[in-house]
Amino acid sequence: MRAFAVRLRRMNGEINRLVQGFAGNQGLHPTDVQALAAILDADEPMTPSRLAVHLGLTSGAVTACVDRLERAGHIRRVRESADRRVVHLHYAAEARSAARAYFRPLARATEAARSRFTDEELSVVLRFLTAMNEELSLEGGPER
Repeated sequence: MRAFAVRLRRMNGEINRLVQGFAGNQGLHPTDVQALAAILDADEPMTPSRLAVHLGLTSGAVTACVDRLERAGHIRRVRESADRRVVHLHYAAEARSAARAYFRPLARATEAARSRFTDEELSVVLRFLTAMNEELSLEGGPER
């Protein structure tokens, strides 16, 4: 259905507008904000190498990104105690507060939209979004 594609593009555009605004407000690149989201959403501690794969960046590019984020106070590098060669990336608590404040309008819009649906409908929407993310992750970029 064309309607799905149109609405997904429109929502993506609105979210990108917010992300670009946050990046500009914080003196970051949009890729840096994607990195922050990946660190925040990771199921296990994020490492620079996993972040590089997730973002499709070279090791040098991810190092520059992590350096910018650390200098700006958004993340902390923490060496793992068992293997000091392993570095975990953690979202700094103070930076989370700044992001939460900036993205509060997105949270309010999400809650307002959610309130229009039943729990059962939201369950279907969540399944759809999960399936979309799975399908998109399988597609990859133009080189696949």
